[in-house]
Amino acid sequence: MAGVVGMRALFTLYQSVKLPCGFWLIPPYLTSRLCSTTTKNNETKPPMNLENESLLENLNLMGVDVKMVRQRQPGVLRKVITNEHGLSLFLQRKGADSKVIASIISRYPRAITRSAEHLEQRWELLRNIFQTDSEIVSIMDRSPESFFRSSDNENLEKNITFLTSLRLKTKDLHRMLTKAPRTFANSLGLNKKMVEFLEGICVELGGKDPQAFAKTVISRNVYILISSTKKVKKNVDYLKASLRLSDAELLALLQGSGAEILDLSNEYLKKNFNNLHQKMVSLGCRKTDVKNLILKFPMVLYLGREKLNTKLECLLKGGIKIKQVVEKPKVLDFSTQNIAERLKELQKVGYDFEKNGINIFDSSKKRFVARIKKLTSQSND
Repeated sequence: MAGVVGMRALFTLYQSVKLPCGFWLIPPYLTSRLCSTTTKNNETKPPMNLENESLLENLNLMGVDVKMVRQRQPGVLRKVITNEHGLSLFLQRKGADSKVIASIISRYPRAITRSAEHLEQRWELLRNIFQTDSEIVSIMDRSPESFFRSSDNENLEKNITFLTSLRLKTKDLHRMLTKAPRTFANSLGLNKKMVEFLEGICVELGGKDPQAFAKTVISRNVYILISSTKKVKKNVDYLKASLRLSDAELLALLQGSGAEILDLSNEYLKKNFNNLHQKMVSLGCRKTDVKNLILKFPMVLYLGREKLNTKLECLLKGGIKIKQVVEKPKVLDFSTQNIAERLKELQKVGYDFEKNGINIFDSSKKRFVARIKKLTSQSND
């Protein structure tokens, strides 16, 4: 291991001629670093579970969180040949600073195993989607996995070609890369299968433009392509049966906000629906009220029993009627803390929910503060 210490594998920066042993031709001062992997006939190979000390030293000097590396991908630290310096130089040329580079390696250590050639090819493929290097750096900073998860550039190219053929917007692909990077690591056939499945649902429900339907669902729910068709079908069937929807109603739901709940697990969806139904009935609501609430705000089915009950109780204690929640259910999208704070501010100015409704809740923080200032000045006049 003595020959390993102090040397790092910059060999990928010198890819010009292949040696018989499979290494690229490299400068003389690096040969001791690489050749240290070969042992004489009578020598004992070093234990495979030992961490590479020179790699650890380099990562520490780069500001990488080695503890995080050990937690996420510890096998990387046992590799003899890595490309951390080459990766660092590559990303610096693309505009990433040392802090960002260290963070990327800390969160996705296998990044240092990618060759210079691989990095260049992958970058060029992503430049077919994004206009600037800074956009890609931003994506990598938020989700290193989006760039490094797969080493198959050919498959990435096929998926990019296919997804862009669906006429998805750049912002949709951006979100997909950061939130659901496995989409681009999927086989092309798997992604096509989901798209064809979505188009089939549209046709079955009487839709006139299955391609536009599939595009809309994917745009609204970037996780859909990493879900199984079996799970999505179960959710679609459950929503139709439990809400007693017509084909037209179901079609409208799925190409609207309902698309956002299609990737939920079947059991989670059923459990949350039953919790919502029981709570609303206990508060004097009818089945049609539950149906209308879900159609207006499908994301309510993301809320588990505790969160749902806490939010409803907070609203009711603040003077809001349950019928108002049914009419404007998006109020449940706010955190319980946010709801409580807004109720407190509205109570200070004597806001009458019965008279003025609860539309004031459905506004940004900036607009809400402006409304409160206006109401405060009016009450002081």
